[in-house]
Amino acid sequence: MKSLGQFAVLVALTWVAAGATWWIKGPPERLFHCDPASLKPGEVCLEDVKGQQGLLWIDARSRSKWQADGLPGSILWNLDPDEDMRVFEAEAAPHLLEASRVVVYCDDQNCGISHQVADRVRALDLAGEVVVLKGGFRALREAGMIKGSNPAP
Repeated sequence: MKSLGQFAVLVALTWVAAGATWWIKGPPERLFHCDPASLKPGEVCLEDVKGQQGLLWIDARSRSKWQADGLPGSILWNLDPDEDMRVFEAEAAPHLLEASRVVVYCDDQNCGISHQVADRVRALDLAGEVVVLKGGFRALREAGMIKGSNPAP
């Protein structure tokens, strides 16, 4: 019974220390960090494209998400079966011809839809380099590039 009491005291002290740390230093920082060494072929970090001229941003999320908080100036191209892929191609074509680089983004860093959309854009052969943004929407939001978001500290 004595060891159970000691265990309870240790757990209580740990919780007090953790609470004090949280209160003093705040919650842990959980920002997205893009490691260039972890990039797959065709992926890019936001730092490598941010501020470049001639970029075309393609949002591979759902239409409702794009309308609610898409990157200003981006166009929609997703794989929703209810959408018409020919319409996406037709609407994107003039933008692709003007773009020097196309960046496709999705909900998060593991969104495979971005890669599939990028493959479809490459197949049109209308644009220069077509890449996928590592970190996707999360990286854009944390950088303060989405309307209503503030850059992460």
